[in-house]
Amino acid sequence: MLQEYDYEFAEFIYYTPGPLDKEGNLWPVRGGRTTAKPNYRVGPKRIECFSLHFVQEGKVRLRFGGEQAELEEGDLFCLFPERTYHYERIPSDQTLRMSWLALDGSRVSALLALAGLTEEKPFRRKALTANVRRVSERAIDRMAGAGKWDAATAMELQGLVCRLFAELIRDAARAQASEREDWLQECKRYMELHAAEGITVQQVADYAGVHRSYFSQAFTNSAGISPLKYLQKIRMEKAKQLLHATDASITEIALSLGYPNMYAFTRAYKTYYKEPPVPVHASAVKK
Repeated sequence: MLQEYDYEFAEFIYYTPGPLDKEGNLWPVRGGRTTAKPNYRVGPKRIECFSLHFVQEGKVRLRFGGEQAELEEGDLFCLFPERTYHYERIPSDQTLRMSWLALDGSRVSALLALAGLTEEKPFRRKALTANVRRVSERAIDRMAGAGKWDAATAMELQGLVCRLFAELIRDAARAQASEREDWLQECKRYMELHAAEGITVQQVADYAGVHRSYFSQAFTNSAGISPLKYLQKIRMEKAKQLLHATDASITEIALSLGYPNMYAFTRAYKTYYKEPPVPVHASAVKK
């Protein structure tokens, strides 16, 4: 049940770990829920453990290490041990409502990193999925009803915390994959636009801002074809289009597609299509 305080209406729930919790190197310490008043602000504040805060509704500004982030419904942030934080309600049409779950143990830091949360970037946007919301609420509710410590409750809570991290890590992996796809799609567009100018794989890697070997591996894994072959594919498809739809000569096509001369183009075309390049208009003249 929420009680009234100076800046909020809040419920604070505490859990005292036992030997079984500590053997797992991962346990909850406390949790709760808050409904912020208009003047809601916390900090400067330091805590001794890790504390995940889930933004259920409204907007909050988090300040940490000289930086700040404005977060809203569906976002989450984490307070790391012995770091100073401030957070406050951002005025909006919605009341700020949050829940939180404080955790401790030697495994927490590594699991947070896998979930995309670090001291340098202690927040994630749109991370409060339906599954994360459901599992975090179940963990808080289970702590509220825990009473005196017992082994079964400890195991249940540890399972819920592990499930919570599993959901956060899975979602972070999806987000990272999506980001990878985004930059690779940008590279594809760059290649399609400039392939006829004779650009190299190194130039595309430079455009992406990554090492050539990393770019080649990431591109091949995503597209199922190496970047070199992708550039060749673009040029060859363009070559066939020019041969069939224009009256351009072989030399003109070769130079238009970034080849140094007709012979280099003819060799590349024959290797790719298993036949020499013959303009359609030339075939028609022979007939």
